[in-house]
Amino acid sequence: MMPGSSVLLARVKDAVVANWVKLALGIVSVSIFIASWAIVSLYLSESGSSLSPFVPGPRLVAEAFLSSFVDSVPGLTGIRMGDMIASSMIRIFWGFLLAMLVALPMGLAMGSFKTLESMGKPLVEVFRPIPPLAWVPVFLMVFKSFWGPIGIVFLGVFFPILLNVIFGVKSVDQRLVDAARTLGAKRSAVFTKVVMPAIVPYMMTGIKVGLGVGWMCIVAAEMMPIQSGTGVGYYVWLSADYSRYDFMYATMLVIGLLSILTTGVAELIEKRVSRWMGIR
Repeated sequence: MMPGSSVLLARVKDAVVANWVKLALGIVSVSIFIASWAIVSLYLSESGSSLSPFVPGPRLVAEAFLSSFVDSVPGLTGIRMGDMIASSMIRIFWGFLLAMLVALPMGLAMGSFKTLESMGKPLVEVFRPIPPLAWVPVFLMVFKSFWGPIGIVFLGVFFPILLNVIFGVKSVDQRLVDAARTLGAKRSAVFTKVVMPAIVPYMMTGIKVGLGVGWMCIVAAEMMPIQSGTGVGYYVWLSADYSRYDFMYATMLVIGLLSILTTGVAELIEKRVSRWMGIR
């Protein structure tokens, strides 16, 4: 076995040992949910309920989940779940990237300078309460099927990052800033060594919240009929339209796993950045 593999296995083993209680409780909760789901589905099926087709059992959903990556999407020849995931991931990536590029410097500026905060706060407070989904029809008609959903993701991710960065800047201990200046640190050094490390946890909280909102936004945008017919949201709508509710629930599972994956990547980046900055 390679030395690198041994180190990796050792780290995985340590993580499992350190978090075995959490893992066990998680397994128990998931097992209870699946068992309850199976019981309800079986009861509806055995009783001949009209709701039975809408609640397929866990086995059928699991089979649909695996089949969706092999067989074509219902109603679309040659298109599989992997193609739909790729479309949604591309939109999530660009929407998130654009939101970060705008929200981070804007949050730093508004948190650092009262004049800029006074100028920007009214606009933020006007647009922040508007649900991003309210913009879906306009964005899709104006920016079409590619940039339209990206714009919706941008709005969903933008405000959580912006507000958390502003709050993070305002939460920086002023005594640390004064101490750094007393020791002769320049403004750039104060920013990189004091302000940025302090706001990383707040920024990452905004990113994780924003990613969750972003996935809700992209799914809703992809369900719209004026969208060109790609993405996991479209797969949900199409499966329901063909009364393939097992595939619909399987796609919901895919969306949940993708959200967990993107959030996990964000947490991993947070740990790496924190170590690099000497926070942990």
